[in-house]
Amino acid sequence: MNLKRQKLLAGAGIVLLLTVLSSMTVFAAETEAPLSSMYATAWALVPPIVAIGLALITKEVYSSLLVGIVVGALLGTDFHPVKTVESVFKGGFISVLSDEGNIGIIMFLVILGIMVSMMNKAGGSAAFGKWAGEHIKSRAGAQLATIGLGILIFIDDYFNCLTVGSVMRPVTDKHKISRAKLAYLIDSTAAPICIIAPISSWAAAVAGFVEGEDGLSIFVRAIPYNFYALLTIIMMLGIVYLKMDYGSMKLYEKNAKNGDLFTAGKRANGTEDVKEKPNGRVLDLVFPILALIVCCVTGMLYTGEFFSGAGFVEAFSQSDAPSGLAMGSFFGLVITIVYYLLRRALKFRECMECVPEGFQSMVPAILILTFAWTLKAMTDQLGADVFVATAMESCAEGLMNLLPAIIFLVGCFLAFATGTSWGTFGILIPIVVKVFEQSNPTLMIIAISACMAGAVCGDHCSPISDTTIMASAGAQCDHVSHVATQLPYALTVAAVSFVSYIVAGFTQSAWISLPFGIVLLGVVLLVMKKYQKKQQN
Repeated sequence: MNLKRQKLLAGAGIVLLLTVLSSMTVFAAETEAPLSSMYATAWALVPPIVAIGLALITKEVYSSLLVGIVVGALLGTDFHPVKTVESVFKGGFISVLSDEGNIGIIMFLVILGIMVSMMNKAGGSAAFGKWAGEHIKSRAGAQLATIGLGILIFIDDYFNCLTVGSVMRPVTDKHKISRAKLAYLIDSTAAPICIIAPISSWAAAVAGFVEGEDGLSIFVRAIPYNFYALLTIIMMLGIVYLKMDYGSMKLYEKNAKNGDLFTAGKRANGTEDVKEKPNGRVLDLVFPILALIVCCVTGMLYTGEFFSGAGFVEAFSQSDAPSGLAMGSFFGLVITIVYYLLRRALKFRECMECVPEGFQSMVPAILILTFAWTLKAMTDQLGADVFVATAMESCAEGLMNLLPAIIFLVGCFLAFATGTSWGTFGILIPIVVKVFEQSNPTLMIIAISACMAGAVCGDHCSPISDTTIMASAGAQCDHVSHVATQLPYALTVAAVSFVSYIVAGFTQSAWISLPFGIVLLGVVLLVMKKYQKKQQN
């Protein structure tokens, strides 16, 4: 009865939202031939809102994303039935699955799934879990090790999510840490770490959006003002040291201590555990991971023309991450197969058996990514980026000191709705540069950092974000469970970051605003810890 009531309320809310949006002023786009009369209007944000709302209510992600895609296609074609079908398939699924970058990401996912299956079958994962169990004595130690590894792998968020998950799952499972908590730690050391690492694919993307300026220098100067990323690290450490959880994560962790690592009742990959070799060694996991890291870094440098004379930083700044990761992971797979054959840890037939097993383990992540990419194509078709850019430019004047906080909120909402942080950078950073470059360079740095922080925050929270999807895949956690348990933590950091940007806008000093944010977050966590103790008593 309660579920029916929730669904009815959700339906009524969506209808009300559509009614309100229908009364909004249409922002006309400066384009030659708009695909729809709703192009670059508030209606462009309806498809992701519908998809995200349904996913959180029904706990079913595939159908929710599909409904959002269909709604986007209907709006984008002015409800023309034939054109709607063409938009869903030709302009949607077929288009995103024929994109080189997307195919590169899928290849990387599949190859990593195969390598994980091989590491499990060779006994490497079990051996590493046993070794870690002897050296990591507590749940706090296992979580800190996960955070540390996530910080070390800062080159690319996709690579971070899947690699950290593969390495740390045996350790966190042994210490009865829920898969939802593991997914949160992975997700929180992916994009938030990459966005403050000068040598990363994210730094390269941000630098490319700052036209007419030294992009990398601006990126480095913006790091102290990237409150969401920095405070997310403080948040993780605070939760671990205070031994506290709240929201739905508290239930997941309580159940994990009693042996139920999933709570949702299902694994993310839906496959049985493979039989492992009893004579596995720690090196059977460490060597493939190291080979993968070296090959993927080499692949990214190759696509950035490092071997054609480009400098190391320059090569990263112009690298093609999906292609580099796909090529690098392939050679990493070949090296791993040769290693297992030479060590006689696996026979060639057993290695080949891992190909379909590894592919099958990544099918849910690939499906969700494909749906999410298609939904993004629908919002692009409706001009969501143009609508937000127009709204930002219209409110920029007269709000200079408050603008970093406003930009942070806009970045959060846009990245949450579209599931892309890089797209959010591309929309907001050029506007910020245009507004501030002549009047106040310091405020420009703060506002650019607010763009990055807001984009990462929205990406961190969004169920349709590829990084969030890959964090679920890396932890082998149910995706909706990961989103629901992570949201309270992310929103806590977002609220503190918003207040910190207000302080930064007026003081224009990282020496004041950053310590203020750290202290405020610490106070919030201590108050929540004290409140929990009172409830227990």
